[in-house]
Amino acid sequence: MHQLPLGLHLADRAVFATFWPHGNEQLLEHLREVARGGTPGMTWLAGPHASGKSHLLQATCALAPASRRCGFFPLAQLRALGPAALEGLPRLDLVCLDDVQLAAGNAHWEEALFGLYRELDESGGSLIAAAPERPTLLAWGLNDLASRFAAATIHTLRPLDEAAQRDALMLRAKVRGFELPEEVARWLQRRYPRDMATLYQLLDTLDSAALIAQRRLTVPFIRSVLLRRAQS
Repeated sequence: MHQLPLGLHLADRAVFATFWPHGNEQLLEHLREVARGGTPGMTWLAGPHASGKSHLLQATCALAPASRRCGFFPLAQLRALGPAALEGLPRLDLVCLDDVQLAAGNAHWEEALFGLYRELDESGGSLIAAAPERPTLLAWGLNDLASRFAAATIHTLRPLDEAAQRDALMLRAKVRGFELPEEVARWLQRRYPRDMATLYQLLDTLDSAALIAQRRLTVPFIRSVLLRRAQS
């Protein structure tokens, strides 16, 4: 797994094997090609909160061969450092930027992004930017940057329906080495917000509790675990 500058690291489970494809197969194949270096240029990844954008950016970095210099950089964490945080990134072969919408309307950040884009383009590198919306829906102040982003290869993540959410949860459990019965997945969906970030966090909590208690995941068991969690 690649170690990144500024103390940022890839999440251990943020790989393609733990992402349920459901309708996003073409996007996943494109990102795999970018990771391998077969598709230089600019890619824009749009999708609502907790739809998997950060997961896929990190998975792309994780898949890249060791000889390909890459990094994952969420602007939500880098924003406090100012646009200077992007200095040096053009030396990479692949730059994955998350939360790019935070730069829209800020002249200094937009200029830094435009400089990064131009240098990567000239060097034959790849840039993947992720945001909740497509680039044409953001309020860019720098027209040159807006036009470059609008000309990118644009993909929009297809949200998971209820059945696909259950499949994704069961896949995550399988990768972690335990079984999540479908009835437990349904129970979680009925009682908690149906965004994957929340459901994955609950799954992590239940996995740890089951490991400590040496118990299988059943509805009565998870009720007791989550009740204790709410009371603590």
